[in-house]
Amino acid sequence: MSDISTTSLPKSALPIGIFDSGIGGLSIAQNIKKQLPTESLIYIADNLHAPYGEKSDEFISERVIALGEYLASQPVKAIVVACNTATVTAIKTLREKLAIPIIGVEPAIKPAALNSQNKKVGVLVTQATASNQRLHELIHTYASGADVFIQPCPGLAELIEMQGNNQQAINTLLNDFLSPLLIEQIDTLVLGCTHYPLVKNAISEKVGDLVQIIDTAAPVTAQLKRKLSEKDLLAGAEGNKKGDVFYTTSCNQALSTTLQQLWLQPVDVKSLEL
Repeated sequence: MSDISTTSLPKSALPIGIFDSGIGGLSIAQNIKKQLPTESLIYIADNLHAPYGEKSDEFISERVIALGEYLASQPVKAIVVACNTATVTAIKTLREKLAIPIIGVEPAIKPAALNSQNKKVGVLVTQATASNQRLHELIHTYASGADVFIQPCPGLAELIEMQGNNQQAINTLLNDFLSPLLIEQIDTLVLGCTHYPLVKNAISEKVGDLVQIIDTAAPVTAQLKRKLSEKDLLAGAEGNKKGDVFYTTSCNQALSTTLQQLWLQPVDVKSLEL
């Protein structure tokens, strides 16, 4: 059953569903809100099970299907899987189950390879994404002669998710993960997890001005806009006046505070048992 009164709305006025293992997907949601301001969003942070990057493919697939089917039941007009690990692991299965547009997030190998001047590209990813065949297929298809160096970052998404006074621990991990890439003299760095843009400033300080940093928020939003336009599903000027809805699977005051700080405006965070 729908938790919000959307069943009587025209399809174009339905919200867009977005989910991630935690707060990382807000980097995508913020860009969508900026580029498509009349759209309303339902955001789910599956933080009870975060981070996905340390979980098995089977477990990740189960969560992706559960979250996708819940959002479809609200209903929503499209779903953004705002998690690289979830996308490379299970988006194909989710698309087979649901008839609405589903937009995924994959490491931006193609633009990175095209923009790299010395053809040396670094990719920061979770452990699960690093070992997933889909990432290697992307590199094989889109590397365009560039050397692509995959750097797994175990523990980094988890620390970012925790927020709080752990910047020193984050900096230590960033030093460990970025040093091998800088030794390889990369000039382009792909942020292959939606949590990583939340510490983009710290990453930028460590790699310097000569390394271009690429994340996926803008291309994901552009793809979402194309899909909605193709199906005549873009919201009109009025949009859905219900506003944005935020859920977490393990709601607590600290997380609610973090969501509000990152979203830059007050939000009502609801608990979701799923």
